[in-house]
Amino acid sequence: MSTNESQRNRIGDGTMGVGEGMRLFPDVEACIDCGACVVACKRTWDVEPQRERIDVVKMLEGREAESGYNGQQTKALEDGVNPGETNLPMQCYHCAEAPCVSVCPTDALQKSDDGFVDLEEDLCVGCQYCLSGCPFGAPQFPESNDGSASIVGTGGTMDKCTGCKERQEVGKAPACVDECATNALLVGSAGDIADELDKRDSGSFFNEESMRIIFGEDADLFES
Repeated sequence: MSTNESQRNRIGDGTMGVGEGMRLFPDVEACIDCGACVVACKRTWDVEPQRERIDVVKMLEGREAESGYNGQQTKALEDGVNPGETNLPMQCYHCAEAPCVSVCPTDALQKSDDGFVDLEEDLCVGCQYCLSGCPFGAPQFPESNDGSASIVGTGGTMDKCTGCKERQEVGKAPACVDECATNALLVGSAGDIADELDKRDSGSFFNEESMRIIFGEDADLFES
């Protein structure tokens, strides 16, 4: 399916375009840690209990933001003040400059022409280099706690968010995006996402280095 065929115009629910060239990104100011994204992912792909392809990380739990910054975490960061409790959906963002791809010694992780970071499970040797390289905790090794690591010297086969590539190829949004109650997960081009965050008067919770990893040269689109 071509990019044009897979494009949709559903800005209000976080979906701006799916398929070739898509990007995934969170709006932390909209996330309420309801867990719908985690449940949607597990249900859609029959993900086992010990696997988490998406997780919501809670930072500064119970902390209040500086006066005047309630619900404006990204603005607080820009101004160098305490942003308060923040929920950050963490998954594979299918980075433009993916460190996991760079460090994988067997090419089990590959950046495809359509923009997805794909996993070839048959090539994974469980070395966990990708886990060390990824700053977002996307690679998971659910078999590493079953004794295999101590017996055969590996962490088992890696698992991660696929970006719901199969869904996107038929014009559907990722399951997590479709079921996010507050439209905190965005899918579309880098420009679409930057424009949507600007419309919401929101921004990125990530630092400049992380944004460069995720979006490559397109990270400049997010500069205010």
